[in-house]
Amino acid sequence: MGVPAFFRWLSRKYPSVIVYCVEEKPKDIDGVKVPVDSSQPNPNGVEFDNLYLDMNGIIHPCTHPEDKPAPKSEDEMMIAIFECIDRLFSIVRPRKLLYMAIDGVAPRAKMNQQRSRRFRASKETVEKIEEVSRLREELLNKGAYLPPEKSKETHFDSNCITPGTPFMDHLSVCLDYYIHDRLNNDPAWKGIKVILSDASVPGEGEHKIMDFIRRQRAQPDHDPNTQHVLCGADADLIMLGLATHEPNFTIIREEFRANKPRPCDLCNQLGHDMHDCVGCPKPVDGVKLGIFAGLVDVKTFGEEIPFIFVRLSVLREYLEKELMMPGLPFKYDFERVIDDWVFMCFFVGNDFLPHLPSLEIREGAIDRLVNLYKDCVYKTGGFVTDSGEVNLNRVQLILNELGKVEDEIFKNRHQTELDFKQRNANRKRAELQNKDNKPSWIPGGQFAPTPLGPTSQPSVIQNPRNAAAEGRKQCANLRLGLEAMLRPQKRKDESQELEQDKTIKGDIPVEEEETSDEVRLWEDGFKDRYYESKFDVGKDDINFRIKVAHEYVRGLCWVLRYYYQGCACWKWFFPYHYAPFASDFVNVGSLSTEFAKGSQPFRPLEQLMGVFPAASSSHVPKPWATLMHDPFSPIIDFYPVDFKIDLNGKKFAWQGVALLPFVDETRLFKALEAFYDKLTPAERKRNTRGDDKVYIGMDNTGYTFLKGLYDSQKEETAEEEFNFCFDGVQGKILLSKDFIGHLGTLASPIRNLPHLRDNVVVSARFRDPKYSSDFVFKAKRLKGAVQPQRVLKPGDLTFAQNRNWRPQIGMAPATDRAFLAHSGILKTGGVARTTGVVSNQGVQNAVLVQSAAKESYKSVPPSYGNRFNRWQPYQVQQAYGYSTVGRNNNTPFQGNYSRYSNQYGQRDNNRFQPNNNPRGQRNTDGRFDGRNVGRRGMNIDRPFNKSCRGFSRGGGC
Repeated sequence: MGVPAFFRWLSRKYPSVIVYCVEEKPKDIDGVKVPVDSSQPNPNGVEFDNLYLDMNGIIHPCTHPEDKPAPKSEDEMMIAIFECIDRLFSIVRPRKLLYMAIDGVAPRAKMNQQRSRRFRASKETVEKIEEVSRLREELLNKGAYLPPEKSKETHFDSNCITPGTPFMDHLSVCLDYYIHDRLNNDPAWKGIKVILSDASVPGEGEHKIMDFIRRQRAQPDHDPNTQHVLCGADADLIMLGLATHEPNFTIIREEFRANKPRPCDLCNQLGHDMHDCVGCPKPVDGVKLGIFAGLVDVKTFGEEIPFIFVRLSVLREYLEKELMMPGLPFKYDFERVIDDWVFMCFFVGNDFLPHLPSLEIREGAIDRLVNLYKDCVYKTGGFVTDSGEVNLNRVQLILNELGKVEDEIFKNRHQTELDFKQRNANRKRAELQNKDNKPSWIPGGQFAPTPLGPTSQPSVIQNPRNAAAEGRKQCANLRLGLEAMLRPQKRKDESQELEQDKTIKGDIPVEEEETSDEVRLWEDGFKDRYYESKFDVGKDDINFRIKVAHEYVRGLCWVLRYYYQGCACWKWFFPYHYAPFASDFVNVGSLSTEFAKGSQPFRPLEQLMGVFPAASSSHVPKPWATLMHDPFSPIIDFYPVDFKIDLNGKKFAWQGVALLPFVDETRLFKALEAFYDKLTPAERKRNTRGDDKVYIGMDNTGYTFLKGLYDSQKEETAEEEFNFCFDGVQGKILLSKDFIGHLGTLASPIRNLPHLRDNVVVSARFRDPKYSSDFVFKAKRLKGAVQPQRVLKPGDLTFAQNRNWRPQIGMAPATDRAFLAHSGILKTGGVARTTGVVSNQGVQNAVLVQSAAKESYKSVPPSYGNRFNRWQPYQVQQAYGYSTVGRNNNTPFQGNYSRYSNQYGQRDNNRFQPNNNPRGQRNTDGRFDGRNVGRRGMNIDRPFNKSCRGFSRGGGC
């Protein structure tokens, strides 16, 4: 899940970490679709080595998408997953390794969050079905037309995306087929190795990936300059990437877009919510108008969202500037500072602990923690963390300072909420007062509103076909409304009359309904009320508060160790629904942070019984499902049909806390003992722990070695481990029973996809290198690691620079940037106007803006020097593309950032060339030559016009 609002905060504060991916698309030549050749050089300007896929971030949107029609069958879901992987592979183009990791059985600390999500999803689904049924009946009684109701069998239960279900077992088989197909047939895949870690392997997908990277880094011949790319949308991937201390680590994810269009659950049309639905037109001559009926602009529905790169190397540059602390009484180590920053971020929330009540990212909690850290580190005598271990005495100092400002934070938060409500009330009051100046509307139930009088903007038909569909829909709705008027209507009950009265009075600005908050953190005595309300303990029980705080600190230590060393204990979890206050952390320095060693994760089917609600019992073995429904079951209390959701001062239900009972694993295992013998062979197989699988094609150097092992296979070597070390990947391999022999045939698990014949791919079980339980993976930069080329310029942390940030497309430093300024934005009207489905809006915007700007400046005469921003400081000039580098007219500007006087990016004093031509001369082509002009006469290179030699206040080239 990650940390809510973390990525939005990060991308706004550190905008240069984001670049748009350059994505090549298949071409259509004479009706034949020609795929992209991913074996060609990467158009993003960087050749990546390893691509890691957190598969659950791919599986969920492909099986139940929110912004496009859902697949109709499991086969379609699998094909959608294949296509998504193909698209990511085409963008990244890894040259050594593709690692696919599906979530396996998670640690108990994460299972509690999974249990909460699945119970809430089940409850919301039931409530939505009831609401849809009610609204549907109301519309049909009014004479509206609606499409036939979907059968219950067509509903896809997303809870099946959990280890141990038949769906996940089928997915593993399909991915095995997909990998074999691509390694056999795609030229871009033939030189790489593929590792598949499916749901039978314990661990969360992203943490299985991190464990693989940690263990490979510990090998003596590991390449410290490996280019890593991790795909996933969870915000905690950023912290996991920083924790590796790899110099070249990039995250690829879809660009976030809010308010994606979704079809109505009643009529399946876009443009409105189901509560505003009035039905849809009846089919005309048996032809349905479809999902786009009555909609003017539908190009955003089902649009292919572009991918972006999150460059952690650039984030490290930002943090290096921000976390510089001169005059420390001990040696400064930036790698240790990075680890401390990751640890401080845990306080604002993670997948395993609730965030502290006083810390909200939207209120600047991370900045507050960083400032406290920078003030306190001078007193601590050293850094807070070291390779996943926490110095609690030093943490105590930071928590003491946070506790001192806790009361002020709560009061400021409450005052901010009051101010927000007052502004809303003032806005509504102003709108009501100006209502007479606006067009009036004809009221009506199903009748489309019609403005009387002039409108602010003329109506323009953007799409004649959609406009005609809108007219047909309005006529159909008008007929339905007239027919409904002729029918005898039932007398409205009091609730309906009250609702109508509310609608009539809805224009009156009133105070928003106060969210029920009995704690009132902004008032004195909030601690007593908090513990009485949330923990049901007396206000005098101080020892309980200390107990909660100490368990929370142990949780922080567990999480940090999980990020840096792997799972410290599979059984530990935070046994409360709420976090303590910062001022409750006392005497944490003497707290033990040791965890039970040798613990084992749940088995897959056992985990299903721990996280599934009774409504999802169809995914567990039938004998076990009775334990979820039988009122006399010894564990029936684990599966409440209804449960309370505490808003905890929030406005929306999804922000609340689901008050579910914690599962007692001792009781659970005891109840399951009598049912293990009733499992079928297929269920027994799904309940066993598996191994990763490695796949190698014929063109890979390891193919001959693996094939030779199978050729000489004997029964006694079936479980024997062999050393595996090829092209930067080390580990142990074991022969696989489902191996497809040389030139063998692999049956297709998907209807309409062909069987794979003449196979030349070999696969085997794979295990990471083993280390002793007391081995410590050092969190440091490896010897021989080369610092990536710096991207940031002096001043990039200032507000003005971030405000004028321009999105970059691709990873190459010389890549043009989209610059929506001057006449470029005027030419495009603020947006890129395209036809059809937009595949990569960021790239298309950049191309259109640059071409428009070039046309605008074509006829402007050249300038005799730069009189625009002449007196700006050097870093601002560099941000606008000033150049003193000698070049011809056809050479694009590339700033010379290589001459640094120190590690913090400060340039030497000889950055300008001698002023041998102070007034400037014209070239033979008539253009002004300012290559030797001094600081006050430098030229500007417009990023969108590479032939530009000068810039005047009038905008000339």
